Amino acid sequence: MTTPAPTVVPVDLADRSYDILIGPGLLAAAGDELARRFPGSRYAVITDETVAERHLDTVAASLTEAGLGFASIVVSPGEGSKSFETLESVVDGVLSARLERGDLLIALGGGVIGDLVGFAAGVVRRGMRFVQMPTTLLSQVDSSVGGKTGINTRHGKNLVGLFHQPALVMADTAALDTLDPRHLRAGYAEVVKYGLIDDAEFFDWLDANRAEIFAGGPARIGAIAASCRAKAEVVRIDETEQGPRALLNLGHTFGHAFETACDYDAERLVHGEAVAIGMALAHRFSARLNLVSPDDAARVAAHLSAAGLPTKISDIPGGVGSVDDLMRAIFQDKKVKRGRLTFILTRGVGEAFVADDVVPEQVRDFLEEELAG
Repeated sequence: MTTPAPTVVPVDLADRSYDILIGPGLLAAAGDELARRFPGSRYAVITDETVAERHLDTVAASLTEAGLGFASIVVSPGEGSKSFETLESVVDGVLSARLERGDLLIALGGGVIGDLVGFAAGVVRRGMRFVQMPTTLLSQVDSSVGGKTGINTRHGKNLVGLFHQPALVMADTAALDTLDPRHLRAGYAEVVKYGLIDDAEFFDWLDANRAEIFAGGPARIGAIAASCRAKAEVVRIDETEQGPRALLNLGHTFGHAFETACDYDAERLVHGEAVAIGMALAHRFSARLNLVSPDDAARVAAHLSAAGLPTKISDIPGGVGSVDDLMRAIFQDKKVKRGRLTFILTRGVGEAFVADDVVPEQVRDFLEEELAG
């Protein structure tokens, strides 16, 4: 059976522009695609143990068939690998493989691998090219696109990193068939985000097509492509998050605080679930500030809940500590400027905006209510 041609979404960044390829069968076709685009290059395929079991043989066979030289580097799965220790091991593996500056790294996996490998590519040999091969819904619609890379520290999530754009993104939608339902739901939270930011029609479309997206029908490719187009446009306008790109952090200020409070324990909370709770809270907080109607906030929470996502702090197993704990994490957010809190709030579905002087006491009071509820 012939594999259909992928959907192509361009990311326009002048001399650093690249394509996002979306469709089934891309991992098996990776060798031919890479040989055509980057002739003469060698590769390091970097993945985690879980993804390696499912997809590394497919990619390795494709590279071998295309006559491409490569090394494989496998790290532990989970958010814990976004660390200085694992970054060092990846960089050491790349250097041990004697890859040159003109060669490429391949990030085969979800958001953790993409962030880690992108950071490694940005610093090893003072900058190498890399290819994103995202294998989760979350990474296909969000983290693989736009060049944000980084690792976590005890102070918070993604506080050490850099902007380093990939040379190509290959989103194999068939890889999503191997995802467990929890991680598919978690990725869907990032799809919903694009509707909530500035596209109410897309949110309405998701309302009507959610079941097909989860079932793997044509709507799944449509949702991924629409999400990538939305992010590509924001990145084109504001690559390094000096302005409107901050809108992509809808729900993330709350969400990152919850991840920090859970010590990045994926058994308790994964990133997409944290974002889902964060988006529901951002709408409820906006309603508390009389920016949006409670009905809109309830509609958002109902949509997320119908998709099987958590929408309340009480949905997080084991709790998240005290209000003081959460406020300390929030004040470590990258968007804090001169001690003033920045949140992405909303005036309605599809009407998010950057609020750059949120009163901390209002956040504290709101969180106390949410924790009590």
